[in-house]
Amino acid sequence: MFAEERHRKIVDLLHADGTVKVKQLSVMFDVSEDCIRKDLAYLERMQLVKRIYGGAVLPREINLDPALVKRKIEDDGGKRIIAEKALSLIQPGDTVFLDISTINAILAKLLLQSGKRVTVVTNMIEIIQIFATQTNVTLIATGGTFNQFCDGFIGSICIDAISQYRFDLGFLGVVGVDPCQNSTYSYEPEEGLTKRAIVKASRKAYLLLEDKKFSRDGNYQVLPLNRFAGVITEKPPEPKILEALEQYNIEIL
Repeated sequence: MFAEERHRKIVDLLHADGTVKVKQLSVMFDVSEDCIRKDLAYLERMQLVKRIYGGAVLPREINLDPALVKRKIEDDGGKRIIAEKALSLIQPGDTVFLDISTINAILAKLLLQSGKRVTVVTNMIEIIQIFATQTNVTLIATGGTFNQFCDGFIGSICIDAISQYRFDLGFLGVVGVDPCQNSTYSYEPEEGLTKRAIVKASRKAYLLLEDKKFSRDGNYQVLPLNRFAGVITEKPPEPKILEALEQYNIEIL
């Protein structure tokens, strides 16, 4: 197979699955892992992929000007249902951490519309933009190393800022969850370490995730599932997953 054809197939796989891994591609195309890494480096230079530890994902377009933000928040039914459930847990006066997550961006909009007076701490640029000119929410941005793929701040400076607070609630997104292995995943180690800090600083930490993420994994294990107070999804998980979740004694909303 010529390199050009391999590049095209890699991009097709990314659009279908959202992520690819070096080891899997190496086996699939019967080439060395070094060859696949060179393929991914080339595709990244062409701005067709974003390399991550152990593989690649699709790039995301980021624009820091609130008036020109092009990335659409998908207010689809499933994500909105999850955000509404999360909103019901937030009480006036709470200090809440909103992690980097499309669902949390929807939650931020709903929180704004609710008029609840709360303090929001976040590391996500889009959420900062949503609350920037509002008065019912006290907004605190963590700062840190800006990661364009994540659309927010991660890393040691961010983690240090998070550790100074105690949140009533923390709402987090992850790449995937494996209930049978008691595991949650992120793409990158720094992102995963930042999420660990959020959970540690939260009295109650909730995972916000669509049902499809129960069948996905990532490159870095964030925390065991039983470190979270609950999981919020748009619909009840299938029986096998529900049974696995219930053994960890966490709330399922």
